[in-house]
Amino acid sequence: MSPRTELAAAVDAAMEAALPDADGARIGAAVSGGGDSMALLVLLADWAQRHGAVIEVASVDHGLRAGATEELAGVAALTGQLKLRHETLTWTGWDGTGNLQAAARDGRYDLLRGWASARRLSHVCLGHTRDDQAETLLMRLARGSGVDGLAAMAPARRDGDLTWVRPLLEVSRADLRQMLEDRGLAWAEDPSNDDIRYDRVRARRLLAEMATLGLSAEDLAKTALRMRAARRVLAEAAAQAADRFVRIEAGDIVLDREGFFALPDETRWRLFAGALCQVSGAAYRPRFEALKRTLADLESGARATLHGCLCQGDAATLRVGREPAAVAGPVPAPGLWDGRWRITCPAGSGLTADALGEAGLAERPGWRETGLARTTMLTSPALWEGPRLHAALMIDDNSDSRAELIWGKSEFRAFLLSD
Repeated sequence: MSPRTELAAAVDAAMEAALPDADGARIGAAVSGGGDSMALLVLLADWAQRHGAVIEVASVDHGLRAGATEELAGVAALTGQLKLRHETLTWTGWDGTGNLQAAARDGRYDLLRGWASARRLSHVCLGHTRDDQAETLLMRLARGSGVDGLAAMAPARRDGDLTWVRPLLEVSRADLRQMLEDRGLAWAEDPSNDDIRYDRVRARRLLAEMATLGLSAEDLAKTALRMRAARRVLAEAAAQAADRFVRIEAGDIVLDREGFFALPDETRWRLFAGALCQVSGAAYRPRFEALKRTLADLESGARATLHGCLCQGDAATLRVGREPAAVAGPVPAPGLWDGRWRITCPAGSGLTADALGEAGLAERPGWRETGLARTTMLTSPALWEGPRLHAALMIDDNSDSRAELIWGKSEFRAFLLSD
């Protein structure tokens, strides 16, 4: 099999796994202009012709480098040759504080999600390769990561209504560039790829040195895949623990205290981190040391805040609820509020959804009859008409207004098992 045919077969296999019925599917591709993503674009265009799918292309201009405009012009030229629709998305989210690379990554994914939704795309493909797998494993080894950190990137990952797909994870960067050269196609080299201030650049150079000792990117990628298999076993253990020790109450995750603290460390850490992410809506788990400190505090009987959650317990239970200071602000109703509640009320009413809070709770002195914790009530959904409480949705019996939690125990279990 020729290298070109091997690349096509790898993409076919990855896309078949992610999208068994490709006929008429609308697929997005995120293309930066670098060699990996330009090769992805060419291979996906070929795949779409073979399988009757529609490909649309987006590039993100982060506004951080003068050369980016020229690079994206190269993407636009190639998509024009391939007769594909291309759109440039501009990121303006950098405020000069925090981690620039992390902010740019999060901003990029947010823009791509919005683009995919607007264009009615079910999947968006990314250009990560086998080399990226190996580099990521090295970087995370240096940080002391556990099984999750060392596990391979997922070939496909659900994100709400969208699925991110990485069709090139079994492919080397060198093979992709050779394919582009064979076709007479150019690509851009990001100057930051030679900047040793970045962890990934240092990992890439270390990987090249390790190859001379017989440890290749392919070997490390295989290790990451084995760690991924181990991760699945651990995730299943956490999901089974959730079946036994978890119940959902008014947006809180309530754990049986005795059963939870008797779990093996890894299962307990995984279940607790999952609960924090589920309640807060955070995409990433908290730092491991903060997680362990919080659990130690809770086991001693204290209460703690972490990851946008307030965690507290009694003799029988441990409750993970929303932290009042972190809960979302007011939004027009009807609609989604705080990433947890679907608010229903008459359209055009001018009402806003917000937390019940201290002011609202004071207007409902009978709230204790609900049997819910006070902190749960403070962060529960309510409808407001300006400064006036219209409805406390966990307390009042309203025929035209209600709040529905958008996830339950089955969704939490699925989250624990997700990549």
